[in-house]
Amino acid sequence: MSIEVNNITKMYGSQKALDNVSFSINKGEIVGFLGPNGAGKSTLMKILTTYISADSGSAAVNGHDVSADEKAVQKSVGYLPEHNPLYLDLYVREYLGFNADVHKVGKSRIEDVIRLTGLTPESHKKIGQLSKGYRQRVGLANALLHDPEVLILDEPTTGLDPNQIVEIRNVIRNAGKDKTIFLSTHIMQEVEAICDRVIIIDQGQIKADNRLEKLTEVEQQIIEVEFDKAVSQDLINALPNLHYSNKISDTNWELAFTTTTDMRPSIFDFAQENGLKTLQVNQKNKNLETVFREMTNKK
Repeated sequence: MSIEVNNITKMYGSQKALDNVSFSINKGEIVGFLGPNGAGKSTLMKILTTYISADSGSAAVNGHDVSADEKAVQKSVGYLPEHNPLYLDLYVREYLGFNADVHKVGKSRIEDVIRLTGLTPESHKKIGQLSKGYRQRVGLANALLHDPEVLILDEPTTGLDPNQIVEIRNVIRNAGKDKTIFLSTHIMQEVEAICDRVIIIDQGQIKADNRLEKLTEVEQQIIEVEFDKAVSQDLINALPNLHYSNKISDTNWELAFTTTTDMRPSIFDFAQENGLKTLQVNQKNKNLETVFREMTNKK
């Protein structure tokens, strides 16, 4: 088992950041860790990387207890925190060389991680001269420097433009060929493109933990409808078999129904009964964003 978390609880004053959290991750898995801001993602990652300790429960990385065997955990984990701390006045190779000395790895490894993360064209520059995308590559190169078995990446694509996101995604995917990766992100497309499995956390509790394809299996009927006039939430709530609704605009709604019966005729009847016209009615496939909204009550 690469990562094992058992009944972890963490308090910040009177606020419970993590509430009896448990899960395990097998060697070689790429697992996405999703949740709203303040859900407890960064807190758990800091516990797994020994930056902070839990109030109760236990956790282990590669069989090493995060409380009792911190040094062994640090040796087996590559960590990229949400706010990537870098020495901007150092050159790329100088920075990686400093950290290579800390990890007691050979200088040849610096060239390996520069090549792996696509840093070669910018490796002669100071870190402060690099774009945010290349600074993230430096952070990833540093996390990979000691060839850890586990990578823990906290929001690795935050603040990047679409092209940079694709580039970092490819770096992560390549790195994951022989490592366990546990990453948090707000970008659903990242999880769908990279991850085998998804864990969703909200208010410090695990709400879902499954293979990506299992989470997005269609168990509900999802319909997007546009009316010609504004429709109130109370009126929408009167629809039969309604599981949840998402107001896109005053006239546009995403509706999920717990029935296999085609609900489009019912929507047409609903519109007619309430003096409305349906300008557009589309059935949608259930995707990760829909699952996330359900699990975190963002309706």
